[in-house]
Amino acid sequence: MSEMITVTNITKRFGGLTAVDDLSFSVNAGEAVALWGANGAGKTTALRCLLGLLPFAGSVTIAGKDVQKQGKAARSLMGFVPQELNFHDDLTVAETLTFYARLKKVPTGYDFMPLLDRLELAPHIYKPVHDLSGGLKQRLALALALLAEPPILILDEPTANLDIRAREDFLLLLHELKVGGKTLAFSSHRLEEVTALADRVLLMEAGRLIVDSPPQELEQRLGWETTLHLYLSEPGINPALEALSAYGMPVSRNGRGVRVQVKAGEKGKVLHMLHEAGIEIEDFTVE
Repeated sequence: MSEMITVTNITKRFGGLTAVDDLSFSVNAGEAVALWGANGAGKTTALRCLLGLLPFAGSVTIAGKDVQKQGKAARSLMGFVPQELNFHDDLTVAETLTFYARLKKVPTGYDFMPLLDRLELAPHIYKPVHDLSGGLKQRLALALALLAEPPILILDEPTANLDIRAREDFLLLLHELKVGGKTLAFSSHRLEEVTALADRVLLMEAGRLIVDSPPQELEQRLGWETTLHLYLSEPGINPALEALSAYGMPVSRNGRGVRVQVKAGEKGKVLHMLHEAGIEIEDFTVE
């Protein structure tokens, strides 16, 4: 597969603070890669280096174009959805699209409707931006990023300001774009978000890359254990404790159920064992 993004030993300092420290990674065409980590890990700074918005040491190439030497050509291949959305709230959706289309030098007469239909914005085309919900504003930001049909999308915490329903809808939309061939690089601090969308997860801490892993291997690579809270009827609690203890799993009573520590990738195994033992689980939560 061809590399669409190649990051080689980039470092970005702000005075005495090293925000990105000798970071290297690549993103193949059609791949979704997540920069994951806590606030302050360097995710946003790294993305801004990719876009050529900040000077940095090292190199970034976008489809072979050097961001620092061929910035305009490199940026023409990327659409950017920032975390903080700044629109002219008094403009309508249509006026906003027209304004940004001119900035991006989209040809006059460009038909916006297929894009608006795709993002379910068509019914809102004549609404002022200030009347849109948070989810619709995020879709408008994505529409602007897609105006010139760039092959790459860069997204900074794309669902940070959305409620659960809007977040799920937006992630589904991004997944559809990925399936359609877009290359995605996005930052997030939500584990459930990166596992839902990313082909690879880059864990960052203090500006450095700690782990580069497929999401399904992340827990194992980090050595995490998960706590399952299983809710059972009273007659099933003691048999569950006995069955799980017999398999050597750390288990204890927890109110109207049991709490069990499981290794990465073994959550399903616990549920299967109890099912095979004839113990009915009423509900469960994962911590």
